[in-house]
Amino acid sequence: MCYSAQIQADYRKYVRMFGAHMSIREFAQLYWERAEGSNIKIPKAMDAAFWVPQTDEERRIKEAIDRFTRDQTPKLEQELFKQRARLADAERALQSKTTKAATESKRIATNKIESALRGLDDLRRTELKDRDSRIFPGNYAPVMIMEDGRRVIKPMRYHCRPAGKPAFYDKKYPGLYNARLDNLEGFWRGVFGYSHGLIVANVFYENVKRHRLEGRELAEGELEENVVLEFKPQPAQDMLLACLWSHWQAPGEPDLLSFAAITDEPPPEIAAAGHDRCIIPIKPENIDAWLCPEPNNLAAQYAILDDRYRPYYEHRMAA
Repeated sequence: MCYSAQIQADYRKYVRMFGAHMSIREFAQLYWERAEGSNIKIPKAMDAAFWVPQTDEERRIKEAIDRFTRDQTPKLEQELFKQRARLADAERALQSKTTKAATESKRIATNKIESALRGLDDLRRTELKDRDSRIFPGNYAPVMIMEDGRRVIKPMRYHCRPAGKPAFYDKKYPGLYNARLDNLEGFWRGVFGYSHGLIVANVFYENVKRHRLEGRELAEGELEENVVLEFKPQPAQDMLLACLWSHWQAPGEPDLLSFAAITDEPPPEIAAAGHDRCIIPIKPENIDAWLCPEPNNLAAQYAILDDRYRPYYEHRMAA
């Protein structure tokens, strides 16, 4: 399962690299909804594309980003004050008696303080870091699709809710950020062969059990331990990851554009690292054929996925 990836978040680079057009309406709507209080998660690197707006539409998006930043800052400062008080209370309690409740309260407060400080730093700084381009399930990312014969960039949530499915599928099926190759004509029928997309990524991350990474069985009494591995193609490069996407609509609900990355059995080096899935990078010459699928010729789509780009994936423990 590709639970996280470091993506190309600047839509302008899609425009330059692929001659794609930006769908400004969807970007503006997304940023307006976030500024209005919706729990929408957008990578900072995606925001950065609008820091120096060039058009009236981009200026409106920049205004929405600024409003969100102004609203978030006092919320994080209040959370920081609350958790520092909680930490002080827990430490005072532990001075007189060590209890499970006080120990747990200290741990939670410490983690939330670190999270609030990181959030404030993310809001204030203007120099981008690698983590600013990283997406997790529920985050938004630029996705390239084909619309009216043109390559178009639209912002979509990384966790697909197929059209026609109820909204509670988000919670019932938390793994819908990935679409298994062997289930494309099962759960994903009606999407596969109809709405295909691509995202550009240069790194992906996976959860792996430590004993599998070390190539051994669990010792007697040993509990499973999860570690996160970073997989990077060698040589380092951008990859075109095959995706499925959907436009979900329902009466009285905001429209949702969302996508899932297609995954398959892993190459030997990923399997040796203890993981059982891998994303599928397609070749540049197959872009248009992938983005313009024919529902009556799924064999052609499988052929594109099989004729994938196959780099060697170097791994290391994620920072």
